[in-house]
Amino acid sequence: MAFNLRTLFPAFLVLSTGLLMHNKFAAAADKPLEKGERVVFLGDSITEAGAGPGGYVTIAKEAITKAHPDLGIEVIGAGISGNRVPDLEARLERDVLSKKPTLVVIYIGINDVWHSLNGRGTSKADFEQGLRRIINQIQGAGSRVVLCTPSMIGEKHDGSNPLDAMLEEYSQISRSVAFDTKVRLLDLRKQFVAHLKTANKDNAEKNLLTTDGVHLNAAGNRFVAERMVEAVATTGKLLRHVVLFKFKHEVTPEQVQEVVTAFGSLKGKISLIEDFEWGTDVSVENLAAGYTHCFCGSFRDAASRDAYLPHPAHQEFVKIAGPRIDKVLVVDYFANR
Repeated sequence: MAFNLRTLFPAFLVLSTGLLMHNKFAAAADKPLEKGERVVFLGDSITEAGAGPGGYVTIAKEAITKAHPDLGIEVIGAGISGNRVPDLEARLERDVLSKKPTLVVIYIGINDVWHSLNGRGTSKADFEQGLRRIINQIQGAGSRVVLCTPSMIGEKHDGSNPLDAMLEEYSQISRSVAFDTKVRLLDLRKQFVAHLKTANKDNAEKNLLTTDGVHLNAAGNRFVAERMVEAVATTGKLLRHVVLFKFKHEVTPEQVQEVVTAFGSLKGKISLIEDFEWGTDVSVENLAAGYTHCFCGSFRDAASRDAYLPHPAHQEFVKIAGPRIDKVLVVDYFANR
């Protein structure tokens, strides 16, 4: 649920509801980065430049090495200027599969849209089908995948960049492909837009995160690197979305049950939810501060959680539950062991 109350954190700690769900997703959810991982960043000129000094691939490599100095994780940049999805597919064996990667981060789509201005873009059908084939081949080789949405072509935050609408269409294709192929989605498009709405006060075309509206400057490389590191670190881990309710005194048991039933029905209505469970407080420490019900949903990634929150079925549930709730606490975390 999308509430803003952030109080009484200790209540979260004492509700014994079995938050670590031992189900068919557990093995994938709890897999940490391992010794000898080989991470390939696959993309276009943004990634090619990113492998140079101060680039996002270089920054990410330094951060990963610092965080895991004993694992010997190898980071490889595989970007080529001007590349589109068909180009990635053509060189996939040479530049990626031959490296025996354990994780491939695909950051592509800018040129598939941008080159439409000179008649050399990629159709939506070819973009989608090419992404699916690329991901299937990588997965078939035993590697995990992170798929990024294309970031931006122009930094204006109000939707007035000439290719904004088309870029959003292609980003939505990437989102759908990630969901269908069960790979982690890094929604750079959404994160860039959200950042620029706050940071780009003058609605400038460039120079906040890019040099020309597309290619990253120093700030942009840091911005992307931070998100890449998080995506790499959480690959294979499910995101737990934990919600605690304290009901109003006047709410009847029947009304409480209506809320519980409605919450439980969301898994059948929203395919983004990987798993769901709930329970009531049985702690003997008397520290629950009035919170009686705990609900825990699992999502493949933060992007899935973000899409769940505004989903119409979730919003209908909020209308049912909201008037009956005195306080709510929400905690999200990537599952670790």
